[in-house]
Amino acid sequence: MVRSQVLICGGTGCTSSGSPKIRAEFETQIKNFDLENEVKLVQTGCFGLCSLGPVVIVYPDGTFYSRVTEADVPEIVEEHLLKGRPVERLVYNDTDKKEEDDTHLDTALSETRFYKAQKRVALRNCGVIDPENIEEYIAMDGYAALGKALTEMTPEEVIQCVTDSGLRGRGGGGFPTGRKWALCAPNKAPQKYVVCNADEGDPGAFMDRSVLEGDPHAIIEAMAIAGYAIGATKGYVYVRAEYPIAVKRLSIAIAQAREYGLLGKDIFGSGFDFDLQIRLGAGAFVCGEETALMTSIEGNRGEPRPRPPYPAVRGLYNSPTVENNVETFANIPQIILNGADWFASMGTEKSKGTKVFALGGKINNTGLVEIPMGTTLREIIEDIGGGIPNGKKFKAAQTGGPSGGCIPESLIDTPVDYDNLTAIGCMMGSGGLIIMDEDSCMVDMAKFFLQFTVDESCGKCTPCRVGMKRLMEMLEKITSGKGTLEDLDRIEELCHYIKENSLCGLGQTAPNPVLATLKFFRDEYVAHVVEKRCPAGVCKDLLSYTIDKDKCIGCGLCAKNCPVNTITRTDYVAPGHKLGSFEIHQDKCIKCGACMANCKFKAISKK
Repeated sequence: MVRSQVLICGGTGCTSSGSPKIRAEFETQIKNFDLENEVKLVQTGCFGLCSLGPVVIVYPDGTFYSRVTEADVPEIVEEHLLKGRPVERLVYNDTDKKEEDDTHLDTALSETRFYKAQKRVALRNCGVIDPENIEEYIAMDGYAALGKALTEMTPEEVIQCVTDSGLRGRGGGGFPTGRKWALCAPNKAPQKYVVCNADEGDPGAFMDRSVLEGDPHAIIEAMAIAGYAIGATKGYVYVRAEYPIAVKRLSIAIAQAREYGLLGKDIFGSGFDFDLQIRLGAGAFVCGEETALMTSIEGNRGEPRPRPPYPAVRGLYNSPTVENNVETFANIPQIILNGADWFASMGTEKSKGTKVFALGGKINNTGLVEIPMGTTLREIIEDIGGGIPNGKKFKAAQTGGPSGGCIPESLIDTPVDYDNLTAIGCMMGSGGLIIMDEDSCMVDMAKFFLQFTVDESCGKCTPCRVGMKRLMEMLEKITSGKGTLEDLDRIEELCHYIKENSLCGLGQTAPNPVLATLKFFRDEYVAHVVEKRCPAGVCKDLLSYTIDKDKCIGCGLCAKNCPVNTITRTDYVAPGHKLGSFEIHQDKCIKCGACMANCKFKAISKK
């Protein structure tokens, strides 16, 4: 009889940190201690707290082990699984509880600050079940929503339920999901399609990947429900080829669903037919735009199409099509199962439910979080994220990746939902949330995201193809110290032109990071232009490294590590030292920072 379960994170993050080797070592040690019949190993999806991987959780007590190595496994098996004593040095403990006994360790995962403020709907099974075992999904009420929809509800009632829930598209646009389905349903055609957009291309975003890796059956079930609602019998999941674990688990899940009669002909004896196929994307960011994605599925170059007609009328193969992203679909089974009112009770008046974010950048707890709409940015950063590392100050949060804007420190108490972010000139985006501290240059950040969209533009329309390159040139001019104040006005003018005239969402939103940083951090642009200085000390062309002669002891480590031999000894001798100090010849310095990195006495500074 199994008395303990050991859950090992099998998401991409922990896999890259060595979780497959840890699992193999658990198998070996469990066998060595004759515990095969008492302990079950379960490979799960992402737990969320990626900064602490590899992660292992032991149930039924819920002990949460972080940063586990192969060498730790024998101790965990012998002490915890055999003797019942958790290995305290490996237990993650970050709770709000104050105990008189300082040695107390609260090992419950749900009590940690990272998880306590979260509400998991789309991620409810991630890190909980084995994603490659359909029976574990069924045990968590899996496919009950599909059964309910097919046997108890009409297609119109399904659409009404989704509409009443207030669910909006989680891919970035925020279009009401029920309305999208309702627009497609009445259109008659020999064939209709349901498409799942899993082409997650934003830098720093991994929400959809984690759902596919940790709970693939939820997407299959949701797409079948959508097919029933609009009258479609075929579906496609368009997923990035760079997501091999997600593709593998989704493939296994589709095969299992067919075997169990949950895909294919006459599902639940209802007479409804529905089946899925996977299509791999080649990594083009523009294919995240729905019409470009459909063009790619058809075997053509992934370029957007003019709209109207919209996909609900003429989409994939010129047939009526509903397209939603992974996170949007992940909410559907729970809405059908628990009702529209249940989902609408979470969030804000116009932004219902929860939102998944990939929390990254200058933050202690990087990882995957799901919070009710309306949670403030401060709560996400300070409570869930654990604050900024190294005592640095929060400067800004970039939302929506290359299509989004930034939230400055002055607006840290802004509730995170569609309308509040739009009101301050930002957007929700798909869910990337990059935190920046005082050492981040906002001009450089805008240039980074713009360079990404320049590289990813399909080139079909002139405003995007040419306009963004000209915009990039002006930003490079500013960060190299050659910009003028007139350039700032020209940048804003060009940004608005690109937004108003580009064909698709990529070009229409590409200038957002530039406009947002100009709005909230114009003083940094002015410093680059007028003072020829980067306040954050990031832009190389505006940097200079100097040696404080009174602090320099003359050890020569800076000169030895300079790759261009631009540091020489001077005649000046600091008080209390015998050797002459050094100086940097600015005309030859390549500003690599090697001198500062190797100075043990903090005698070198940059400005």
